Amino acid sequence: MQYRELGQTGARLSVIGFGGMLCVRESQADANRDVAEAVDRGVTYFDVAPSYGAGEAEERLGPALAPFRARAFLAGKTNRRDAAGAQQELKRTLRRLQTDHLDLYQLHAMTTLAEVEQVFAPRGAMEVMLRARERGETRFLGFSAHSAEAAVALFERFPFDSVLCPVNFCTYIEGGFGGQIREAAHQRGAGVLALKAMARTAWPAGTTQEQRSWRKCWYEPLVDRRQAELALRFTLGLGVTAAIPPGHREFFAMALDLVSEPRPLSDDDQEEIHSLAGTAAPLFTAAA
Repeated sequence: MQYRELGQTGARLSVIGFGGMLCVRESQADANRDVAEAVDRGVTYFDVAPSYGAGEAEERLGPALAPFRARAFLAGKTNRRDAAGAQQELKRTLRRLQTDHLDLYQLHAMTTLAEVEQVFAPRGAMEVMLRARERGETRFLGFSAHSAEAAVALFERFPFDSVLCPVNFCTYIEGGFGGQIREAAHQRGAGVLALKAMARTAWPAGTTQEQRSWRKCWYEPLVDRRQAELALRFTLGLGVTAAIPPGHREFFAMALDLVSEPRPLSDDDQEEIHSLAGTAAPLFTAAA
């Protein structure tokens, strides 16, 4: 397994992360097995949110990760924008995860400039974030975002340690999305953590969750191993710290097998991934 530093934090993370969605709709025994196998493969980065499976991800990951907590970099999130709600969520998250601190605490799914204003307003969620860091309930502060506008605005307001966002070959090449977030992060010495590296495009319009081949993915993932390898290597070649595969065991195992030691893309690889990008509509565009 390759490890990379998260911005200027000094923390080193495995380039493949374990997403909490892997624990959703799984038994505790299965979650225990998956986490133990991930640790055996060298995974140190674990990410979860209260909204994953309506709390199930946190409830399953906590006991599964407990034997390995000292070796893990554990990232949690808050979906709330107000201080009261964020404090309540933080307390519940720590209890569910069976730990007294997170390594990274993130504002989750920041989307609009109005949300940016809300979290920084009096009695906004940033009060809880800062207090948590002062109390040792988290080491670092970050955010996740699917909006370039919101992400750049957040970096303009506060020196966050990291951003978790889509860094995907199709959105980057065809949609012009991702570069502006990456640049804002790098200018400030923040780490970039990648979502959607193995995404292809949106499911066809009208497709219900029951009709999806992969029910825990709201997007269509790459199932072809060659395409998945190229996509992951493309993302990891952009200077990101780590990538989180889709929330199915099959994709997590594929990612570990393919790119736990990622190689740069050759000229032929670059031509192939650019051709692949032109076959699907990007999940996000520069205006998103």
